[in-house]
Amino acid sequence: MLRQVASRGLAVLRGAAASQRTCAARVFSSSSSDLHEQIRRLGPLSREYSTALNLHRNTTDNNPEVPFEFTQANLERVKEVLSHYPKNYKQSGIIPLLDLAQQQNGGWLSISSMNKIAEIVGVAPIRVYEVATFYSMFNRQKVGTYHLLVCGTTPCMLRGSRDIEAALLKHLGVDRNEVTADGKFSVGEMECMGCCVNAPMIVVADYSNGVEGFTYNYFEDLTPERVVEIVEAYRKGEKPKHGTQNPERLNCGPAGGLTTLLGEPKPPPCRDLSAC
Repeated sequence: MLRQVASRGLAVLRGAAASQRTCAARVFSSSSSDLHEQIRRLGPLSREYSTALNLHRNTTDNNPEVPFEFTQANLERVKEVLSHYPKNYKQSGIIPLLDLAQQQNGGWLSISSMNKIAEIVGVAPIRVYEVATFYSMFNRQKVGTYHLLVCGTTPCMLRGSRDIEAALLKHLGVDRNEVTADGKFSVGEMECMGCCVNAPMIVVADYSNGVEGFTYNYFEDLTPERVVEIVEAYRKGEKPKHGTQNPERLNCGPAGGLTTLLGEPKPPPCRDLSAC
């Protein structure tokens, strides 16, 4: 009996293996164009929703031959950043130095700027590339003076972030990660920015005043109409009110005002708080 069961099991496994080989043969016998067409029919893939650029391509304005140097003022900031770490752990300053270089460079990191940081902290350039490619707030291609980042994580998506992004792209006449012809605006995607209660939201990285005036402001409780108004305010040189755009909400409190905790909370009867 055991021998019969084992034989049947082996036959099933052989049949499954044969089926897999047949499927593989069909796939690899298809032409490249057929495979691309099959993938296209699957609909939007997750990769389409990522702003990541996982490799570097030399261009006329972004290659190792294009020099990058920190300004004298920023070199003082570099020294200040590195002063927070032991001399044998200067690589701990890679993230703040990347942020500083990005602000100086108008919102993006060139390959030369990353090489310069590697030289300053004394590591192989790949160690800096690893950090710059991991964090989505580091841009390795040019962005607009005002870089608009739409939160694409689940709570914001459920609350309409795709409509927000669509309104931005349509109004500006660009695709994601494309810069407008005047160089003022670009639209990207950001992962969760911690304001789920005020979803949907965007962040605006403002590089209009360089390192000294750089701001990174949240705009929450957005509608497609309101986000277009914010863009037009920036276009006029104004600084629109950031934070929640819902007039009935105070910061992240409930719309319409508080319904509980309306007064000074009472101390627990078992503790004398005045003795703390």
